[in-house]
Amino acid sequence: MAVFHVLLNWASQALVFLVFLLFVAFLGYCLYIKHIHMKYDHIPGPPRDSFFFGHTATFWRIMNNDEVMHDKFLEWAKIYGPVYRVNVLHYLILCVSCPEATKEILMSPKYLKDSFYKRLFNLFGQRFLGNGLLTARDHEQWYKQRRIMDPAFSSLYLRGLMDTFNDRAEKLMSKLTDIADSKAETHMLNLLNRVTLDVIAKVAFGVDLDLLNNSSPFPKAIEACLKGLLYYARDPLFQFKPKNRSFINEVREACRLLRKTGAKWIHERKTAMENGEDVPKDILSQIIKSAGQEENMTKEDEEFMLDNFVTFFIAGESKQQLIYWLFAPWNLPDILIVRQEVDDVIGMKQDISYDDLGRLIYLSQVLKETLRIYPTAPGTSRELPEDMVIAGIHIPGGCSCLFNPYVTGRLEKFFKDPLTFDPDRFHPDAPKPYYCYYPFALGPHSCLGQNFAQMEAKVVMAKLLQRFDFTLVPGQSFDILDTGTLRPKSGVLCSVRHRNH
Repeated sequence: MAVFHVLLNWASQALVFLVFLLFVAFLGYCLYIKHIHMKYDHIPGPPRDSFFFGHTATFWRIMNNDEVMHDKFLEWAKIYGPVYRVNVLHYLILCVSCPEATKEILMSPKYLKDSFYKRLFNLFGQRFLGNGLLTARDHEQWYKQRRIMDPAFSSLYLRGLMDTFNDRAEKLMSKLTDIADSKAETHMLNLLNRVTLDVIAKVAFGVDLDLLNNSSPFPKAIEACLKGLLYYARDPLFQFKPKNRSFINEVREACRLLRKTGAKWIHERKTAMENGEDVPKDILSQIIKSAGQEENMTKEDEEFMLDNFVTFFIAGESKQQLIYWLFAPWNLPDILIVRQEVDDVIGMKQDISYDDLGRLIYLSQVLKETLRIYPTAPGTSRELPEDMVIAGIHIPGGCSCLFNPYVTGRLEKFFKDPLTFDPDRFHPDAPKPYYCYYPFALGPHSCLGQNFAQMEAKVVMAKLLQRFDFTLVPGQSFDILDTGTLRPKSGVLCSVRHRNH
């Protein structure tokens, strides 16, 4: 019994000591948050919701109400100016809309991607984007991958893939022909999601998913990953709430599906190439070929290739800028101009050439203007390792800078009447926007797939305008759904009719 009392006494003392340690740790953490506040509170910014959580409550409220986070960033930019601070726990983020700082930081390789990208290695504990091109923070690691990937996304190589772009787009036209013949209504967002994934699978990996006619777990898996990414990135406590357990397991399974599928496709292609078999001349073959020319390829490099497989599908699925413009109620004058241009350049031929795309000048202006108002991936961030001055404000080093093209694209000081859709802003003779328009980011870390995305958009858009008329079903909302990328909330329910020539 005496031994029991001794053990109980030791346990009690240990518990008291543990509570004391936790109290000291908590006190130390609070003092560190106070230190961060004192270090950066000379920078303008909105009042914090609380000392401890900063602006987290505001972000939660926006997400719970299905509002657009970037509208809040825009509101704050108008109030607090070209650089302002946002606090989340002990993290501080500077929201920057100063063109000079944007140029200096994004165009230089010395400013590394911040810790946010490190968080994307896993998604709820399951490897997701890993250390692929989007997330790699080590410059040498990133540069080696970019060197391997660059040849597959050159204009010269993409030119040779036009047959595949045309073929996938024709499958969409065939589907829409059936819909028009039956006088049915259809959700264009769903169709365009599927054709986008079809294009990526075929052009990049030589796989015919034919999602317009077949069911596949791929679209649902990508949607789950994007939604999971939104909560994972914006709500640090999301994964610790028991009610979210089922959804988190769904996201983890979606990540496993994407990576397992990618590993299978890459292995099959490498085996075929090693055996001297005929393989598609697609992006995957070019990447494997380029990787084979590298010295010191490691098992880790093989995993990076799989990271980039997932990245390519996640990023590619979000490039739906054409959806916003084609069905928007304010675009009638522009749609008539683009349609006339398509008629002049394409006529009635089915196969659109690479040179044809270069002659669709007004269509290019329309897509650029759409991306100004609705950038599909609004935001990139960098670490600020040293002190610097932004817009006349001294910024201590050690924080992250967020650059948001949604905000800069909607600020009056950069674009007159910013919510007015005006493709002539991007006329070849118009002055170029000065580091306030960057839907694909800027500098060495700009989006590798931007030419791919714009080629796909032009081919699909030209064919749609060539053959069909679309009418929004009454009552459709053109509100935005923020799922990490931006898309129409309604799904764009349309009636489709054959065009009268």
